[in-house]
Amino acid sequence: MSYFEDVKKAAQYVRARLGRLEPHLGIVLGSGLGAAAESVMNPVVIPYEDIPNFPRSTVEGHSGRLVAGTLGGAPVVVMQGRVHYYEGHRPEAVIFPMRVLGTLGIRAVILTNAAGGISEKYRIGQLVLIADHINLMGWNPLVGPNEAQFAFGRKGFGLRFFDMTEAYSKRLRELAVRAAALEGEKLDEGVYLAVSGPSFETPAEIKAFRTMGATLVGMSTVPETIVARHMGVEVLGISCVTNLASGLNETPLSHAEVFEAGRQVERKLADLLERLAMWMSALVDTES
Repeated sequence: MSYFEDVKKAAQYVRARLGRLEPHLGIVLGSGLGAAAESVMNPVVIPYEDIPNFPRSTVEGHSGRLVAGTLGGAPVVVMQGRVHYYEGHRPEAVIFPMRVLGTLGIRAVILTNAAGGISEKYRIGQLVLIADHINLMGWNPLVGPNEAQFAFGRKGFGLRFFDMTEAYSKRLRELAVRAAALEGEKLDEGVYLAVSGPSFETPAEIKAFRTMGATLVGMSTVPETIVARHMGVEVLGISCVTNLASGLNETPLSHAEVFEAGRQVERKLADLLERLAMWMSALVDTES
């Protein structure tokens, strides 16, 4: 069976489980940021292991399930946890969930992650909008055949060569700033640099990344963004600064620190996502 057929089979299974629910908004929750899934009303919960061909997360803080229902009154499908290249997954497995979400018909996705703060102005627990990214993972998820067919009436995954000038939607970032203001929060913007992991970065690497213009560093999100844009899905990226990057902190870095910082801010993020779900869903639905 081809990769395309694997994606289609997984999407058909999820669609059957969703019944009449037709979400046009997807949300991916990063390490320690799973509380938003608990706010979904009338949830349909699908463990990843139940979905045909779906990869499974092995990282603490990633529950490994799809939660579909309504958030802020809007139909959504939430990935409570993601898979990473550093877990040993092949690139096509890392992007498989995003392919499935696109096949289901989502038109916009909110990608969240736990990130190291490279900018000295950041504080632990701060939420930062991703304005752009730098891919230093050493691979691009679109290498290989470019699928000419797509499920559910679409003609293909997307063009092989496509524009990434606005990988992270400017209008969705503006929407997020307004939504955060109503929650009493101010959102800065930053540039997210992705590495493969799983080791944290050295102080010399962080200095190099800062020279390149990065303000955030992490081990996810970029492959999902590339694939989402390839499929014509609009992307909003939100990083939670869960630690200060190597060389900016006197204590050794650990995943436990990242997880705990995420847990402390996840309620604030959940409230923001609830308002954003309502606004973004209304926006993309008017254009369908």
